[in-house]
Amino acid sequence: MVALVLFLIGAIVAATADGFGSLLVGRSLQGVGGGGLIALTEILVTELVPLRQRGQWFGIISAMWIVGSVIGPIVGGAFAQAVSWRWIFWINLPFVGLALVLVPLTLVLAFKVSSLADKLRRVDWIGSVLFIGSTTSFLIPITWGGCVIRVGLMAGSGPTDQYVAQEPLIRLDVFKNRTAAASYFETTLHGMILWCILYYMPLYYEAVKGETPVIAGISLFPATFTVAPAAMVTGIVISRTGRYRWAIWSGWVLTTLGTGILYLLDVNTTTVQWVFLNLVSGLGMGVLFPSMAFSIQAATTNKDLAFAVALFSFFHAFGQAIGVAVGGVIFQNQLKKKLLTYPLLASMAGAHSSDASSLVQIIKTMQHGPARTQLIQSYADSLKLVWIVMYALAAVALLSSFLIKGFELDRALETEQGFRIEQTTVDEEK
Repeated sequence: MVALVLFLIGAIVAATADGFGSLLVGRSLQGVGGGGLIALTEILVTELVPLRQRGQWFGIISAMWIVGSVIGPIVGGAFAQAVSWRWIFWINLPFVGLALVLVPLTLVLAFKVSSLADKLRRVDWIGSVLFIGSTTSFLIPITWGGCVIRVGLMAGSGPTDQYVAQEPLIRLDVFKNRTAAASYFETTLHGMILWCILYYMPLYYEAVKGETPVIAGISLFPATFTVAPAAMVTGIVISRTGRYRWAIWSGWVLTTLGTGILYLLDVNTTTVQWVFLNLVSGLGMGVLFPSMAFSIQAATTNKDLAFAVALFSFFHAFGQAIGVAVGGVIFQNQLKKKLLTYPLLASMAGAHSSDASSLVQIIKTMQHGPARTQLIQSYADSLKLVWIVMYALAAVALLSSFLIKGFELDRALETEQGFRIEQTTVDEEK
């Protein structure tokens, strides 16, 4: 409920923002609330569903997540074109309001009874501050295209979590398992690749193919609408077979192949061609969603399970942030290099290469001629390097996937929580 309220407040603040500062505050609140919702959704499944049966639920969650990721840009683009960008935030209100009503009615759990003071004492405040500070200090320089990396705070959070906190934010024992460590690494790469595609592919459609924001969002369907069914089918198959490594291996093979063939996207690529070029990576990404979640949970002990699942959500979101930032740095540097080779564009190389999305509008307003043609070609060529890097990351993930062991999924559910009705029935039987 707290996460929902924070997300709601953030949406209202962003929708009514009269400047960049207030918009940033609203988006930050939405990020905190949204991050809590993602992590808690997965933690709830691990607390309420036996390990082997979780596949279908994680498949459904992944499908809902990707459907929202697909529809969001289309709706946002339509609002920006037809109404106002503020409606991108106002549209959240009815959905959050519905959730605020349904959650208390449907999620009736038997919580451990303790005072608010006891609950607050269990929070790892020092570790949280150090971890948030270190993560922020790492991400900001990357988004600026720099190379400054802050590791002191993150290094300090480790001993604090291990020796000071009553219930540490990060349990280092989780990383001692080879399968879990490899899965977290791959989860980060999965987030990087997925969001790099979701962010830069629409820019290809707009800048290179000349499509509107709405049509560019629709053009993502071959890459995105394959993710949801692939995730659901994979989750069901894993639940029935009790095996997950095949899904991780096949998912990374498809993702590596899919990102590699994106290099073929060019100015003259036909619609039929780019549709089929995008299908493969979408299937691979979908297969990986539930299978990576399984590998982490199967390799983790029951006492560390909630922490392990929360870290899974963190590393995936962390990869998403890094993916867009790294992709931006690669694109900017490559575009500047390309523009300097054209005499008509060399003088504007620095300005044009500073922002990939802003350049889209510049291209659309330019008159047809050699300069515009060269700029579009440079844009397409620069994106090729982004796809090459994503291909390399997918290949690294594929190699690391062979470090993952196969664990038994038929493990009894051990939880301190459960639906109140279920626990009442058990007590009556006793």
